[in-house]
Amino acid sequence: MTKRSALGAFAALLMTTSAMAGTEEAKKWLDEFQPSTLSKEEQLKALQWYIDAAKPFAGMEINVVSETLTTHEYESKTLAKAFAEITGIKVKHDIIQEGDVVEKIQTQMQSGKNVYDGWINDSDFIGTHGRYNQTVNLSDFMTGEGKDVTDPNLDLKDFIGTSFTTWTDGKLYQLPDQQFANLYWFRYDWFTNPDIKAKFKAKYGYELGVPVNWSAYEDIAEFFTNDIKEIDGVKVYGHMDYGKKDPSLGWRFTDAWLSMAGNGDKGLPNGIPVDEWGIRMEGCRPVGSSVERGGDTNGPAAVYSIVKYLDWLKKYAPPAAAGMTFGEAGPVPAQGNVAQQIFWYTAFTADMVKPGTPVVNADGTPKWRMAPSPHGAYWKDGMKLGYQDVGSVTLLKSTPKDRAKAAWLYLQFINSKVVSLKKSHVGLTFTRESDIWDKSFTERAPKLGGLIEFYRSPARKQWTPTGNNVPDYPKLAQLWWQNIGDAASGAKTPQAAMDALAAAQDSVLERLEKSGVQGACGPKLNKKETAEFWFAKAEKDGTIAPQRKLANEKPKGETIDYDTLIKSWPATPPKN
Repeated sequence: MTKRSALGAFAALLMTTSAMAGTEEAKKWLDEFQPSTLSKEEQLKALQWYIDAAKPFAGMEINVVSETLTTHEYESKTLAKAFAEITGIKVKHDIIQEGDVVEKIQTQMQSGKNVYDGWINDSDFIGTHGRYNQTVNLSDFMTGEGKDVTDPNLDLKDFIGTSFTTWTDGKLYQLPDQQFANLYWFRYDWFTNPDIKAKFKAKYGYELGVPVNWSAYEDIAEFFTNDIKEIDGVKVYGHMDYGKKDPSLGWRFTDAWLSMAGNGDKGLPNGIPVDEWGIRMEGCRPVGSSVERGGDTNGPAAVYSIVKYLDWLKKYAPPAAAGMTFGEAGPVPAQGNVAQQIFWYTAFTADMVKPGTPVVNADGTPKWRMAPSPHGAYWKDGMKLGYQDVGSVTLLKSTPKDRAKAAWLYLQFINSKVVSLKKSHVGLTFTRESDIWDKSFTERAPKLGGLIEFYRSPARKQWTPTGNNVPDYPKLAQLWWQNIGDAASGAKTPQAAMDALAAAQDSVLERLEKSGVQGACGPKLNKKETAEFWFAKAEKDGTIAPQRKLANEKPKGETIDYDTLIKSWPATPPKN
């Protein structure tokens, strides 16, 4: 035997030994990966594919990053360790604040220097990723140079959020890793109390229930704050929110607050041609944000949404709410003195079902429920109705190919059917249809306050992330908290604040247009016209945005009984 062939045989022996060790490690991890939609035999078979595919990268250490979230902490602390022991690829999975993820991904995109090998980055960036030519097109990668490291059992059709991560060319640029929506939250125990129901019916002439429109939400807020006032000796409030001039105030609004009011056009996942940010897009080119350029950021629907936000915050929320940030306001409903919240993230579910808290019964069931959000006076059927956060697997072209392939293996693994059901139980952030409908969640549903029922319902399709119309999410998102903060502080009227925001967005679009960096899908601003021109054009074209100001922005309140609503939703999973 020659020296070269001996070395080859030795290398093959090492790989075989390593593969055997990986198989044994996979068996050790099986208990951690329960429950699963796969049998243990199927899990082991799926893991064997990862063991084999990882052989060329054994011993490599890759760096991955995501924002701070229970789901990502589980990935970082548990699944990264499992992957390393099973495949031999070490993973340093950093957990940092969302703003820091945004800053670092911008740095890599602008510098071309590899900061991380893999990213879990919000799909709100889809318009950014699709235009800057810095992001790996996963559709082509999976069938081309990444085919050898693409899980044959990934089952893309099982993911519920791929429409949010698909660019205008029909190609997938990101893979959903976790999802949660902003929904309506309310005290089910109070809303079903016969005495409280009777008092509400006597005053408003309709039943206390889940508000279908903002008029009913406002009536309920008024009723609990100023009529009920106190329950079991505790002062209660009919609304909860936050108002400090802080970056988190921007999320409050870019996360689809305007869409709930009725801003933008019909269309899912985002309005066409005008989205919920008020940005008009023609083809794949953003053409304006202000009404004078055909946008809707400062139109009547948008201004109405800010007026209502400020009015409710002042009249019906705890006095301290106006000075709170998102993080400070989040835990308040669990303290037991808030009747409802129009804008509540399902990511808080795990904290809201902890035994011993004021909003949990002795048997562990919640005193509260979540339901679809009510819509504003400008909203029309066919529009999106709220926001869904979709943290998504993202690869950048500046990452060396071998490191990107190794990272892709890990990022698929943490979303594979081997582990996704267990991950869903830990973080309650679903990405797969098969997990949502698993019997383990049917059994757990009574303790999750309507989360499972919502995700099994057709209503969930109306909750979507920021879409393709937004050409540079980091640059544009930061404008929102600064301008709306001026309205929240009283420095500007709602109209003046939204005029300033629309002008600032147009300015960014104009700079992008002049730079030419986004190519054929970059902004190309419409010339300025009168508001009447655009109102008339929308009416002529059969579109919605921008809408004229309504004569009556508070139609009669409308509610629906929560249990009736739940029963109207399907009880069996849809077919792929």
